[in-house]
Amino acid sequence: MTTTHLTQVAKHWDIFCTVVDNYGDIGVTWRLAKQLAAEYHIAVNLWVDDLNSFSHILPSLNPVLQQQIFNGVNIFQWNNPLDIDYQAGEVIIEAFACELPKQVKYVIEQLHQQPQSLVPYWLNLEYLSAEDWVDGCHGLPSTQPSGVKKWFYFPGFNQKTGGLICEQNLFNEREQWQANPKNKMGLFNQLGLSGINIDDSVISVFSYETPALTALMAQWQTSPKPIHALIPKGRSLSSLASFFTCDVSDLMPGQQFIFGNLTLHILPMTDQTGFDRLLWSCDFNIVRGEDSFLRAQWAAKPFIWHIYPQEDDYHLVKLEAFMKIYCDNLAAEISTAWCEVNLAFNQGDQHAVVNYWSQLNSVILPLQQHAINWPNNALNDADLASRLVQFVKNS
Repeated sequence: MTTTHLTQVAKHWDIFCTVVDNYGDIGVTWRLAKQLAAEYHIAVNLWVDDLNSFSHILPSLNPVLQQQIFNGVNIFQWNNPLDIDYQAGEVIIEAFACELPKQVKYVIEQLHQQPQSLVPYWLNLEYLSAEDWVDGCHGLPSTQPSGVKKWFYFPGFNQKTGGLICEQNLFNEREQWQANPKNKMGLFNQLGLSGINIDDSVISVFSYETPALTALMAQWQTSPKPIHALIPKGRSLSSLASFFTCDVSDLMPGQQFIFGNLTLHILPMTDQTGFDRLLWSCDFNIVRGEDSFLRAQWAAKPFIWHIYPQEDDYHLVKLEAFMKIYCDNLAAEISTAWCEVNLAFNQGDQHAVVNYWSQLNSVILPLQQHAINWPNNALNDADLASRLVQFVKNS
């Protein structure tokens, strides 16, 4: 059992995260921790229960060390119970209802008996959603049995919510990157992707398993223009087992396979900066979850969002809510094609996804322009970290 300090809070923030679906939750919390440290000079302790999965997006991380520092963030192995001496920070963030360790709850409850200035501010960072009910729930407190208040912080797409994760200089960096085609060609070369010409269509794929992906791949083989599909090992590739004579688990980064006018490239895993640049460099991105979904929007390129499946198809409600705001000012023929291809992909409808992909190609130029305009509109003048810091100050 570790010791705890109950007399005061330290001048840092604690963020607790359990790794779900390998990269989604940790992707969001790692970006937030880095931004708080870099832009607001906040000392951040990031507690993570699965450093091995975390290391896939932070390759220099050592999964066996209990404590290490990257990008100014203290990263701790979160074992349950905690086996590291714990002192509460000014703010304690429970990412995505991950359930704080008992020792941490005990510290919060004990400090609750102290003067208000010594009580940590306890937040639950929720998942991103475009649903209408988020506006009314963002920022609400929940009083725990001990009398301690936990506040619910909801990311979102309007000024009534907690905003969206976006680093201050991200859009400038993206524009500079996309202004020079040599950047994307250099990245493809760095990733070991050969045979891509500057005018070829390049599509990144980071989805869950779905027969819709198999159908699209079959269609892309007959494309009049060369298409390169960039796919890392994992769940997307598992959908394509029928394309290979070997087991997909035996495939290696750097390998490529040609099927008609489609070349399928096996991607190596990359860190978050590399993933952003990959999305910036492709013509179309298929993404999943929350972190990749938002980064695809910031890439200013057309995309498909493969949302995490939920019981009773509730994920489709979330998808519909986002599509409604994304297509708010789009012409009907553009919004219909984009919405239907997203729905078909999420429903695994092979016939429909092929049909609507063809329709999408006919409106791709105005869709590309919409993708360029969208990020500034979605950001609503303030990113999540800025709103979060202000939220804590105001409270």
